Amino acid sequence: MFSINYKVKTPLIDKLLEQENLQELKKTSLFSKVIGKKEFADIYFHSGSFDKEAIENIKNAKKVFVNSQTAHHELLKNLQENIEKVEVLYPSIDIEYKKPKEIKEEFCQEQNLDSKKKIIFFTGKNLKSSGVKEFISIVLQLASNNFIAIIEGDKKQITSLKFQLSKINIEGKILLLEEYKNRDDLFLVSDIFILPTYSKNFASNILKAMFCKCAVFVTATNPAKELVDVFSMMESPDDRSMQFKVNALLENKNDLKLIKKQNRKIAQEYTLEKALERVNRVIDSI
Repeated sequence: MFSINYKVKTPLIDKLLEQENLQELKKTSLFSKVIGKKEFADIYFHSGSFDKEAIENIKNAKKVFVNSQTAHHELLKNLQENIEKVEVLYPSIDIEYKKPKEIKEEFCQEQNLDSKKKIIFFTGKNLKSSGVKEFISIVLQLASNNFIAIIEGDKKQITSLKFQLSKINIEGKILLLEEYKNRDDLFLVSDIFILPTYSKNFASNILKAMFCKCAVFVTATNPAKELVDVFSMMESPDDRSMQFKVNALLENKNDLKLIKKQNRKIAQEYTLEKALERVNRVIDSI
């Protein structure tokens, strides 16, 4: 029986805890803290910053999983030991893939949109830090008219955005959606997903968009860049080459189709099932 600990509980962690050979590390009791006895898990899943507690968990674990090569390099700078026990395990995808064309037709009827137009999508937990201002700037500078941009977020953020955009004519160009009932469908209906994010945490929405057959763009400072090619990387959130790149995809049907197909092939390697298989292989090797 192995114990596991983590910073963020994910569907992968839930699946692992259903197995008979794994159990979650019990929280340290007040008594144990007082006498200075602290227990550590055999397997530790790390994400986010390498604070004192994280370093302690990493040093005492038999196996450690980090969610990107970027995090791996950062860990080695902080730890400088036990390199062999660290494994890179990218975030996994746990969504139902449906035929994008059928979902798009239904969505366009629902929203009264031209289904022949390409859809450029943006969403994020925090719209501001995810680069919503930069996204809007990109789509408003596009020369092509063959698109509709969609921004989805929670009610508070979308209400604020509507107020900010009230003096700009975005009709026919940008559609704002509040807490859309099935956000995963928005990835399926979209052709291009742009995330000019400032966040240094792995943008799992990039992987989700790739799985749903979207062309993607993400900033070079985000670890999600590790799964895309050079063309798909933005030098910064306000990368001035973006309108030319997006225009090129909107005007070249074959290039867009090829990129979408390649992205889905890459993302299929990061399903929840495959992540589970990989973790179990690592555990078996302990």
